[in-house]
Amino acid sequence: MAAIRPFRALRPSPESAARVASVPYDVVSGDEARTLARGNPLSFLHVTRSEIDLPAKTDPYAPEVYAQAAANLERIRREAPLVVEEEPCCYFYRLKMGGREQIGVAAAFSLDEYDADRIKKHERTRRDKEDDRTQHITALRAQTGVVFLTYRASQDVDEIAKRATATEPLYDFVAADGVAHTVWRAAGENVRPLMEAFDRVPALFIADGHHRAASAARTRERIDSEAARWFLAVAFPDKQVQILPYNRVVKDLAGMTPASFVEKLGERLFVTNGGPVPERKGEASMYLDGRWYTLGLSALAGEDRIGSLDVSVLQKVVLDAILGIADVRTDKRIDFVGGARGTPELERLVDSGKAAVAFSLHPVTIGDLMSIADAGGIMPPKSTWFEPKLRDGLLIYTL
Repeated sequence: MAAIRPFRALRPSPESAARVASVPYDVVSGDEARTLARGNPLSFLHVTRSEIDLPAKTDPYAPEVYAQAAANLERIRREAPLVVEEEPCCYFYRLKMGGREQIGVAAAFSLDEYDADRIKKHERTRRDKEDDRTQHITALRAQTGVVFLTYRASQDVDEIAKRATATEPLYDFVAADGVAHTVWRAAGENVRPLMEAFDRVPALFIADGHHRAASAARTRERIDSEAARWFLAVAFPDKQVQILPYNRVVKDLAGMTPASFVEKLGERLFVTNGGPVPERKGEASMYLDGRWYTLGLSALAGEDRIGSLDVSVLQKVVLDAILGIADVRTDKRIDFVGGARGTPELERLVDSGKAAVAFSLHPVTIGDLMSIADAGGIMPPKSTWFEPKLRDGLLIYTL
């Protein structure tokens, strides 16, 4: 079963929703957050990245950052204004990007099920990032970051969503990046059929937001309440979600010249001239010294589901064995570029000298993610980039 329950959201008025809504805190740097929030005192980045309102060199994990976040939430609550829902509700949240759309259910989800692995994970989390959001939730007594869940599509949920989204929405706006965000409210007698439909969903999967979920779980040690046993998430059916590649850039070639690096690659892989986007699974594209190459990875794929992922082969055969990057989570020589920024960003980083080489990957599939999570496996770090992103600030779960 997948237990959900309605909650009384703290949320902006419809008139201010577009100004309040902000990208998730962890997809932008501090400088990017300052730029996005500049001139908009209602931007929820003032809450999720409150260091932007403090001196530039402030430690983002300093106590004053969390105090500033709490103060900013209260200010936005007055100025937006933010209102508390009159009765517990669930919500339908539609994202539209280009010709694609996905409709998810926003609700409170059970941390007991998270603990029991009925809400399945595919990534390891870092303690420092958990500490940050745990402190953030505790200081605000609210979860402001939304976890992105997925599940094997349910006809029952689909039919309820179809009926609900034929009504007048609560919010409906297009963000600056062109993504349309539409939210409908489900209250009263409309909530029970939705809860019963999710009771028949055997498992949920964290798509994006492992640190947000882990931090919500840790908050129970600090806040002893029934509300703290649940966390805020939106669950989308698997057939609607889109995974884009999570690409890699490396700052240096470990002392090799571009020519010697290509030669070393050729000893292990099939290397040819190519384009910026790999055409199929089992290939990666590489940008080096102003040229794109295609790397054949399939011959070196492992036999298990994790070892057969392109990101796993690239890590083992190229990043570790040739470039000496054993742990991509801690090595400062590597960085990551979400697929939404595209291959022009990879070219820009290499051509500007900020990176020596870039790798463009074929995206993993939602089937890969679910099969690995079902087996209790952990995918390599930075394997998936889900797009489009939910917005923070539209639905806040108070504790």
